[in-house]
Amino acid sequence: MLDRLRGIRWMAESEMTVRLAEAGDSDIVPLAPGLEAEVALIRLENAECVLKIWNRHSKPDIGFQYRLLRSLRDRGMPVSRPLGWGVDASGNQVLLTSFDGTAIHESDADKLRRIAGLLLDVHRCRINDVEMPRFDFVSYFFPDIEGHPDLKSELARLVELVKPRQDTVIHGDYNFNNILEAEDGRLTIIDWTNGQLGDARYDIAWSVFLADLYTDDEPAAIYRSAFLSGGGYRAEELEPFEAIALLRWMLLDRLVGMPRTEKTDGRLRRILETNRYINRMAWR
Repeated sequence: MLDRLRGIRWMAESEMTVRLAEAGDSDIVPLAPGLEAEVALIRLENAECVLKIWNRHSKPDIGFQYRLLRSLRDRGMPVSRPLGWGVDASGNQVLLTSFDGTAIHESDADKLRRIAGLLLDVHRCRINDVEMPRFDFVSYFFPDIEGHPDLKSELARLVELVKPRQDTVIHGDYNFNNILEAEDGRLTIIDWTNGQLGDARYDIAWSVFLADLYTDDEPAAIYRSAFLSGGGYRAEELEPFEAIALLRWMLLDRLVGMPRTEKTDGRLRRILETNRYINRMAWR
């Protein structure tokens, strides 16, 4: 990692990118990797930062992500401070950001409402100094759907029903793992790889679906209610998007395998049985 760090060609720099020359092997702490990138915490004197290296299949535009983070921070959004981006000796894009805490392990009702409120604030944000991308909804969020005709037919029906919009800044993968909490309780939204102009209803539905699947009934209900009351949405408005979120999870589970607990399958069956927009005949 140290050799890779010193071989980075920075496209955007800061005092911290210069200070990385001070780092030794003992100052670099690997963090849990994601599906897309290698991540490390770098500890320097009186400073900590996070380096993310996209050295796997995914090759997003990290220059855009850097500019988006800067623009969101300028508008008061709780995102990491971008400290630099560049390319390593192997041609992998890298992003250097502030270190903003650790993953949330416990969430009471107030914190769940705060987390929901942060995404609603992002959706209200208007970005005019960065060119925001628009992607085809199906091809972006449903890679390789052509190879899964059972999911494709259900998805086509639902997309025709809801007609996803592209008029709002969305995160694209808002879940509890992408929220960090500092020691003082401050929350920060991370991982803006999927940031784009999209449909706020889908952005919310994906997050609500994941909460429904991976948390207990009461916190999941509080979380959904916070979006309904705080964003002025009706449950009936979000339900078809939650069905779309379910289809996306099922596709990703087939492609790469999604996280599971001992309760996941039971919760998945419950969602399948209770969402009226899913053609349950397709799953028998």
